[in-house]
Amino acid sequence: MSIAIVADSNSGVTQNEARELGIHVLPMPFMINGEVYYEGIDLTHQEFYKRMEEGADITTSQPSPKDVLELWDNLLKEYDEIVYIPMSSGLSGSCQTAMMLADEYDGRVQVVNNQRISVTQRQSALDARDLAAKGYRAGEIKNILEETKFNSIIYITVDTLKYLRKGGRITPAAAALGTLLKIKPVLTIEGEKLDAFSKARTMKQARTTMLTALAHDLEERLGDKNAFHTYLQIAHTCNEEAAEELKETVRELYPSAPVFVAPLSLSIGCHIGPGALAVACTGMLKELD
Repeated sequence: MSIAIVADSNSGVTQNEARELGIHVLPMPFMINGEVYYEGIDLTHQEFYKRMEEGADITTSQPSPKDVLELWDNLLKEYDEIVYIPMSSGLSGSCQTAMMLADEYDGRVQVVNNQRISVTQRQSALDARDLAAKGYRAGEIKNILEETKFNSIIYITVDTLKYLRKGGRITPAAAALGTLLKIKPVLTIEGEKLDAFSKARTMKQARTTMLTALAHDLEERLGDKNAFHTYLQIAHTCNEEAAEELKETVRELYPSAPVFVAPLSLSIGCHIGPGALAVACTGMLKELD
């Protein structure tokens, strides 16, 4: 039984990385000043943030049903089943659309709604690949990933309130006051949505807040205080130097845990802008021990 593992580019996995990792990635479309671009195909992260800082009109979009079906049909010529892991259903309608499309495939396509995005979605794709290698069927992989969907969380701090205001996530008055007071909000992605978590006055304080929250989640949520059985992840938007510094701090705190660093997906970057920094954790699957 051969199983193809597919994620969308919200996972942060590039086309080249996908080939190396043995998975497949559907590129997400973006509208920039009325033109369609595809993440990782004709739109790099550097180009995206350059256009954003220039004031371009940028909106996210779902993959077209045609693109999704074309990818699935091509893969099913080679594979028996597909596990498709789109971004969180709470952040986009693409998951529900994929579920409707999958109804026509008689169970050969299993759409996973485990409410992940970015580095945690990436880990889901890798877990699915490893489960398939151990002989699990597509439906079994879907069930395992959905049963463990709350075993991960992301904390993000932003460098500017400009893009949260532009996207309507905070009011212009709140953005103006926050900018005046130099507030650095800490946001969280847990399950279905991006929410406010805390506030800090400096990026240093925001980092401390995120690391404190991470420590709490490791002990209380995952029961893994020392991260012996947890993946730790650092993500950023055009903030690689700070991300590497945070990685070293996390490694000192949790020397036994693997720590991965990657850019945040553009679907998140669209709402928070450049300069953001995130820390995340994802519990390891007992089936892969």
